[in-house]
Amino acid sequence: MMGEKMFEKLDILAFGVHPDDVELGCSGTILASIAQGKKVGVVDLTRGELGTRGSAEIRKEEAAAAAKVLGVTIRENLEMADGFFQNDENHQRKVIEIIRKYRPEIILCNSTEDRHPDHGRSAQLVQDAAFLSGLRKIETYMGRQKQQEWRPKYVFHYIQDRFLHPDFVFDISEFMEYKIKSVLCYKTQFHNPDLDEPQTYISSPEFLEAVKARAMMLGKRIGVKYAEGYITKKVIGVKTFDSFIQHAT
Repeated sequence: MMGEKMFEKLDILAFGVHPDDVELGCSGTILASIAQGKKVGVVDLTRGELGTRGSAEIRKEEAAAAAKVLGVTIRENLEMADGFFQNDENHQRKVIEIIRKYRPEIILCNSTEDRHPDHGRSAQLVQDAAFLSGLRKIETYMGRQKQQEWRPKYVFHYIQDRFLHPDFVFDISEFMEYKIKSVLCYKTQFHNPDLDEPQTYISSPEFLEAVKARAMMLGKRIGVKYAEGYITKKVIGVKTFDSFIQHAT
């Protein structure tokens, strides 16, 4: 099981409230970051058990297959109640424990505003937990071992369904093919004419075309083929203007 790799520090930890959120929202960034030598992990908050198509057990298998495509170091599921988890102390502590376990420098998570109400609620949950994780007087334990406080440097919210203005975009041009490949690991969720399942908002062939079109539109903003967009509540600092120099626009 991928989650059994304990206490390995990660550079980036990506949260999704449902299995497939990370693939849809930030998998290109994950693939690019791993190619750059970063250690990346994924944490799903729920099992997606309220989804119209498939089941929690099948989605667990699909998430494991997608994790192999992405090449992430770990993938865990916190098994919160799909649709009914809250941004309260109990759930915050679960997220704090996982942040302190892997000590990421950067967190990626759902957008604060989106079509699915779970997305916005989880975004605030992760944002709050990331701050609280840095307070040493909040005590958490992994087994019998007391965890040390840890606060990531940044929390970035990936743009998923709704059109939102990004604060920055990440070039994923070289990795778009594998982004879509990771999404298609969820055979029960997206267009699959071989399945006898009810049709949903995301199961039409047009939905995946819209995912590609969104990436193209965001890429066009910076003169590349494909990109993923992010929102941040924290000002990003640089030490050199070279940080802004990439492709001609």
